[in-house]
Amino acid sequence: MSMDASPETPPQVISPRLTYRPLCQQDWPFYLAVSQDRTVMRYISDPRSADEIRTQSFDVRLPAWYRGCPHWLCLVIEEKTSGHPVGLCGFIDRGEDIAEVGFLLAAGAQGKGYGSESLRATIAFCFEQQHYRKMIATVTAGNVASRQTLLSAGFIQEGTLRQTFFLNGRWQDDWIFGLLKAEYRSASR
Repeated sequence: MSMDASPETPPQVISPRLTYRPLCQQDWPFYLAVSQDRTVMRYISDPRSADEIRTQSFDVRLPAWYRGCPHWLCLVIEEKTSGHPVGLCGFIDRGEDIAEVGFLLAAGAQGKGYGSESLRATIAFCFEQQHYRKMIATVTAGNVASRQTLLSAGFIQEGTLRQTFFLNGRWQDDWIFGLLKAEYRSASR
């Protein structure tokens, strides 16, 4: 997919064990189940009603994505062998050739390396096909698994934003990560 691809052109994100496709209406039951699983959402969101999840998170990720658009590219991650959805990944254009990445795995899919595999595929798509110069990620402090996934993919923890995210009844710190395209190139040789 080139930088001037139309919104109708589906993203071409690839990896060995997983397939990726844009989120669609039929994904609502999976999206809702993952979004209401407290073990999955522990560092991401307080409990929300189905209506809140639908209007604030799901519906806003359905429009076709194109570089520079104001919403997340949300991809459903599926196992190639079973075809079952195992998680979500994607990114949002933050301007200045920067993309913010995110990933979320269903509880049953965690611990299988799917987070790392999908993150590496998203990084390759952003740098090689979309020509971003930097990728960033924000993780709630304490989310050691996500931190380790980012570090293993080459991200560097650039800092901590103190008490910036209200979750679980108190203000939480956010860890900020970054990966430059030049660093990605050197790591992939």
